[in-house]
Amino acid sequence: MAPQHQLPFEKPIYELEAQLSKLEAAPDPTPAVQESVRRMRVELTQMTRDLYENLDAWDTVQVSRHPERPQTPDYIELVFDEFVELHGDKSFGDDRAIVTGFAKLDGRKVMLVGHQKGRTLKERNECLYGCAHPEGYRKAMSKMEMASRFGIPIICLIDTPGAYPGIGAEERGQAYNIAVNLRDMSTLEVPIICVVIGEGGSGGALGIGIGDHVAVLQYAYYSVISPEGCAGILWKHSKHKDKAARALRFTSKDLVELGIIDEVVSEPLGGAHRNHRQMAMMLKGTLVKALQSLEGLPKDELLDRRYDRFRKIGVFEEGVVA
Repeated sequence: MAPQHQLPFEKPIYELEAQLSKLEAAPDPTPAVQESVRRMRVELTQMTRDLYENLDAWDTVQVSRHPERPQTPDYIELVFDEFVELHGDKSFGDDRAIVTGFAKLDGRKVMLVGHQKGRTLKERNECLYGCAHPEGYRKAMSKMEMASRFGIPIICLIDTPGAYPGIGAEERGQAYNIAVNLRDMSTLEVPIICVVIGEGGSGGALGIGIGDHVAVLQYAYYSVISPEGCAGILWKHSKHKDKAARALRFTSKDLVELGIIDEVVSEPLGGAHRNHRQMAMMLKGTLVKALQSLEGLPKDELLDRRYDRFRKIGVFEEGVVA
């Protein structure tokens, strides 16, 4: 599945792919042409690998936001055997930025909770690009509580630049509802697996991110704030977003080094947007393995490990100033 949207740093890849396509389209290719095709394929693979192994933080953000990157609905179709969507928060409305429902993963019943951004302009306006309202977090929490009552594991797919920042969301208790989710998710007596599949921004991500196993896709990011938001606060202009991205240290490599996440899920060569099916297979393997490792744990041990996991995040030094 070749993406139509090209990121700036991908230009050499697409230029070489165009040359390769012309050679492959030639009728009755000579042995010399066949050899050129073979060499060009090797060169293309190596170029793509080198580019993606050396992405800076801002390039990683662009990959995580790629319009053709697989989203929660894509993984629902490719990873899970069945899915029955559950709507509404029983209080205000049904937030389309968060999708919830029962699913089957390799024969196991699970509760799936995930952000969705939408593909078309209409869908994006309905989902607000994955920025959920308070009712979205209430919906997620009520479905997770139901799963816990029935002993069903929970899988959360995170993909949001942050919770919706509008006046209406604040009036309806955005911060309070996210805080309630943090508190209540920490007490659910079933395994919780959280995976950042694209953007993992601010409390909007953490609102469904308290889990026993937290993973991040290779070219996703997980951060206390988006790079644009950070640049606006520190430098008063979003043009410094690349500098902010480097300072935040939110790429998968940084997150492993800092002990924020448990696992980095590898992506196909050139990013998840280039091969949805292969990415889905990789994600499914991670989910199944994590679920198997957590299912046998006693409830008390599960909760203690979850609590300790998040209490240990963050490093600081104490000292006396002379």
